[in-house]
Amino acid sequence: MSSKPTSWGIVGGGILGMTLALRLAQQGKQVTLFEGADRLGGLASAWQLGDVVWDRHYHVTLLSDRYLRALLTELGLEADMQWVETKTGFYTDGKLYSMSNTLEFLQFPPLGLVDKLRLGFTIFYASKVKDWKKLEKISVVQWLRNLSGNRTFEKIWLPLLRSKLGDHYTKASASFIWAIIARMYAARRTGLKKEMFGYLPGGYARVLDRFTQVLLDRGVKIQTGHRVQQVESSEGLAYIEFENGHREAFDRVILTMAAPLVAKICPALSQIEQDCLNAIEYQGIVCASLLLKKPLASYYVTNITDTWVPFTGVIEMTTLVDRAEFGGRSLVYLPKYIPPDDPVFQLSDQQLADRFIQALVQMYPHFDRSDILAFCVSRVKYVFAITTLNYSEKLPAMQTSLPGVHIINSAHIPNGTLNANETVQLADKAIAQLLTLSAPPTPHASTSLKG
Repeated sequence: MSSKPTSWGIVGGGILGMTLALRLAQQGKQVTLFEGADRLGGLASAWQLGDVVWDRHYHVTLLSDRYLRALLTELGLEADMQWVETKTGFYTDGKLYSMSNTLEFLQFPPLGLVDKLRLGFTIFYASKVKDWKKLEKISVVQWLRNLSGNRTFEKIWLPLLRSKLGDHYTKASASFIWAIIARMYAARRTGLKKEMFGYLPGGYARVLDRFTQVLLDRGVKIQTGHRVQQVESSEGLAYIEFENGHREAFDRVILTMAAPLVAKICPALSQIEQDCLNAIEYQGIVCASLLLKKPLASYYVTNITDTWVPFTGVIEMTTLVDRAEFGGRSLVYLPKYIPPDDPVFQLSDQQLADRFIQALVQMYPHFDRSDILAFCVSRVKYVFAITTLNYSEKLPAMQTSLPGVHIINSAHIPNGTLNANETVQLADKAIAQLLTLSAPPTPHASTSLKG
């Protein structure tokens, strides 16, 4: 007579939680996936923008994203991917420049020839670095200044670092920028030196619909609208208590939310564990989506180095995605990365619209406010963890001191940037470790996800 399969509860229905659920179900486990929102997807979820349904945040797939592409193959969607050559812009000193090929790079006015050579060398050198752990011990400021020089750092790297990390850029290690360069360089190598980006017609709404159906077909129980209040262990079981008072018991529980949130819902964790979770520093995002009558420019991403602009980049999806997906209109994202306690989170949609739209008017002379058909704002306080000095040595343990309770979240990506490919890779590696874990460690022990 076969024994009853182990029951697993997964808290957090983003791509990470969904992939973990799929892998466990494929191993014959009983899995229940809980999500606080009314639908699965997390940062990858879709929403309504005017009469268009598309991604709440901007996403792109690279040719080198093998983990994500393998998952899309499993879901029967990879064959429908569309691959497009895109362009990159730079907005600096009040002007918009194209930086999409070698010739345009050499003609880029803000930098002299020596500056450009050093910038090119920095990117090439970073692409060849294999031992990323050595870069964890060097600040990103020191590393970039040494390689690129002061002028290139001030004109290019510093504005880009501020755009992602704000004033926290001083805390980041060189591995932060290395991960970004390495991913993009791999994409260009795979795309025969062209910036080939991919998207799935229908966007992530289609991915999530298919993914959800596959999970259901595998026997995964999905519970949306379930916000967790507390997780604890007792008599060999892990208990999840929800805000509505409902309580469920499992053999094992996986928590995929941001580290500070794990600390909040698991008060019985040791002080060492609590301190470790709360010490991880995050960046959040306020991201505006605009549906426009006509395009702004021809660049998929426009990097902004002028500090007066209230957002940190312009991502024009319709330079990548067929405009037919949006009824012939143009979809633009205006992200602003900020820490979780930034007062910008308290601004209303109208206040943000006033600031953002005024900046667009100044940046794009042909743009008119009447071009806007819809303006929506997404706010997320915990998007990605900042890879500070010696970051991989500070990761929270995957197996906690609470019997049967595990933590797997995006903070466990020590050598990459947060994107769907890294998330799927994390899930695949974590499951392999989880299924081989034995008894829970003592509170001072550490079984961490490394690399």
